[in-house]
Amino acid sequence: MTDNHLVWKEEGSREVFKCRVFSVRESSCRSPDNELRPYTVIDTTDWAIIVPLIETEQGRKFVMVRQWRHGSRELSLEFPGGVFESGEDAEAAAGRELLEETAYRAGKIRKIGEFSPNPAIMSNRVHFFLAEDLQNTGAQNLDEDEYIEVETIGVAEVLRGLGRPPYVHALMGSALALYIQKTAEDSGFLPNP
Repeated sequence: MTDNHLVWKEEGSREVFKCRVFSVRESSCRSPDNELRPYTVIDTTDWAIIVPLIETEQGRKFVMVRQWRHGSRELSLEFPGGVFESGEDAEAAAGRELLEETAYRAGKIRKIGEFSPNPAIMSNRVHFFLAEDLQNTGAQNLDEDEYIEVETIGVAEVLRGLGRPPYVHALMGSALALYIQKTAEDSGFLPNP
C-alpha cells in the first residue's frame, strides 16, 4: 500500500516577504481531492545544532550558550548552533558554529539525527551533531549581533531542567532525545538495527 492518496501537488508559488533570516511564500497546492488551495510556507536555510560533551572530574558536562532570544523575549540556555553558509555541508557548519560560539574545536564530531523544525509551515531541516574531544581555543568569533556567554552544565542538571527556564528552546528537547538515543546505542543498551 502506498501513501499517494495523501500527497498534495504544488502548482505554483510566489514570494510575499523576504528578510535577512527567512522568506515567506504563498504556495498554490492541489489537494488529493483535486481542490486548489493556498498555503503559507517559510523558507530558510538549514541549521546545525551541536551537543558538545566534555568529561570533567565532576562527570560529563555539556558546553552550552546563554543568549537573549527576541521571539520569547527571554534568556535561553541552549546548545550552540546556527544556519549553514552558502554551499556549506552540515558537518562543516556544525564545526564552524561550535568554534565561533563557544571557542571549542571538536576532535570528533558525528551526526546524530535530523528533523524538520516545523514541517507544517517551514521548508528547512535542522541537523544535530554530537561533538567530543573538545579543545578550548580561547577565542570566540561571534557575529556582530551575538552576545553569548559559554557555560558548562552537568548532563543530569540539563535533563532535569528541560522545559523550564532557562531551558526553553524547543529544539533542545530534540537534541537531548538524540543524545540519549546515541548514548544508549553506544553503550549497547539500544542495539543498532
